Amino acid sequence: MNVHRRPAMRQTETELAQVLRTGPFHLALRTALSVRGLPLQRVQHHLAHRGVKLGVTSLSYWQQGVRRPRRAESLRAVRALEEVLALPDDSLLRLLRDGDAPADGDRPAGRSYRSLMEASGSVERLLAAMESPVDGGLHTVGHQERVRIGARRELAGRTSQHVVRAHRDGVDRYLAVHRGDPGCDPSRIAVRALENCRTGRVRWDLDAGVLVAELLFDTRLRSGETYLFGYGFDDGTGGASGEYVRGFTFGGGQYVLQVGFDEAALPVRCRRFAQASAGAARGAREDLTLTGRHRTVHLVEESVRPGLIGVDWDWE
Repeated sequence: MNVHRRPAMRQTETELAQVLRTGPFHLALRTALSVRGLPLQRVQHHLAHRGVKLGVTSLSYWQQGVRRPRRAESLRAVRALEEVLALPDDSLLRLLRDGDAPADGDRPAGRSYRSLMEASGSVERLLAAMESPVDGGLHTVGHQERVRIGARRELAGRTSQHVVRAHRDGVDRYLAVHRGDPGCDPSRIAVRALENCRTGRVRWDLDAGVLVAELLFDTRLRSGETYLFGYGFDDGTGGASGEYVRGFTFGGGQYVLQVGFDEAALPVRCRRFAQASAGAARGAREDLTLTGRHRTVHLVEESVRPGLIGVDWDWE
């Protein structure tokens, strides 16, 4: 877990040698990247110099175990990875046996249960490090969120206008959580305090792609008082985005989500969905219409219940 911009602790050569013997593939790859200290963008650059085209998103999915290289061109990329990461010949390739992870040509059905659980655990640790109570002393009255998807299909950023009500005296801050897409670098994500607040401490977990920002209010609230504030995150550090998900620990309040797409990268289909929990099946999806003029879709949840709400989309 990265705190105060200190680099994450790397694993050792001994650990790498062990996992190259025992596998699985995704853990061996992730350990090799950690030991060599190479960010995914740099690995992609080295591969390109060897004539191998591989996206940062694919690399991220491979190291998370969400996808598994099986195609001929993907296996060629794995062989090149062994060279880039200075690993013994065939050390990664021999770990590629049949498993449960989807093949690299398949589109994952949203974010994996494992990745959501890892992110959830990271958020809990980051909040604990900032000495925050579970609910922060605030209930949401209304939350309007705007998400921007860029020309490279990336999560470019998002802004929020948030209305909260204090349920105890003395509350003077809110902890905002941002989770990037695979391949993101939370240390490069900018936090913007837009209205009636200022930025305090910022913490992140590099492996989980999670950032927590402290937003300090201009006043201390008394129990029952409401407060309106605005904030945002400038991201653009991850790979292609296929969905935006918002999790709610507590129910209550209205939530409005708007997702806008760059005119150079418009999806062919958008849907809203809901899940009772990270491990639960997604409920029936509802198609959303992308307006030609504004290139946006939106959803409105009048009274939020605990769980997950989001929008996903297909690029082709």
